Amino acid sequence: MTSTGFSLARRFAAGETVHTAWCGLPSPIVAELIGREGFPAVSLDGQHGLWDTASMLAGIAAVRMAGAAPIVRVPVGDFAFASRALDFGAEGIIAPMINTAADARAFVAATKYPPLGERSWGPNRAMMLAGISDQKSYLASANKTVVTFAMIETRTALKNIDAIMSTPGIDAAFLGPSDLSIALSDGEVLDPHSKEVDKNTIKIAKAALKAKKIAGAYCASPERAHELERRGYRFFAISSDMAFLRAGAAAVVKKIKV
Repeated sequence: MTSTGFSLARRFAAGETVHTAWCGLPSPIVAELIGREGFPAVSLDGQHGLWDTASMLAGIAAVRMAGAAPIVRVPVGDFAFASRALDFGAEGIIAPMINTAADARAFVAATKYPPLGERSWGPNRAMMLAGISDQKSYLASANKTVVTFAMIETRTALKNIDAIMSTPGIDAAFLGPSDLSIALSDGEVLDPHSKEVDKNTIKIAKAALKAKKIAGAYCASPERAHELERRGYRFFAISSDMAFLRAGAAAVVKKIKV
């Protein structure tokens, strides 16, 4: 099934909770397969994952072909690539280490067209994948159909959460629990479920809801996603392609050894 339009923004506008798989392996066919299994969105990790420009270009199209919404996490501060990923057809951009309102404005500048931002024109591939032939139509709707996720993962970001969330053009907060656990423990603890992280999940959700934005988070398990959904979160990245592969391989090996 070929996906047209922009399903991610449409789901959020309808009040839906959205789950995405997380892909770090630079394999478009793996991302497509995961999308075909029923995830409404698939996130391609360009920060810590192994994607390069060529594989990202193919991966975005593969996710679209699976009927899912492609989301791209860009490297820290690489807003030029955020703009390029949107031109490739990404429906959402996750930007790490958004710590201040200035960071948020720089993110918006690269991902939204005027008057919100300064995104440069050239979405030819994006229009093809979305089934849009009229440039004026794409321009008129792009700021609403592209979803921007500001990652909250430091003490500074927590301090500035209200200013970040109230920045015009920022659509969602996205909790990075591992980095936040490291930041809150001054580098001593890596625990995405630590008490300090858990306490601040509520603060992030409240700030997002106050600004009428989406609260999202990376979750290692469906159980954690259900827990955060009860706190007001509506977007969840659950597990990863490597975790899926490991779990599947381990299950087969276990049966072989019986």
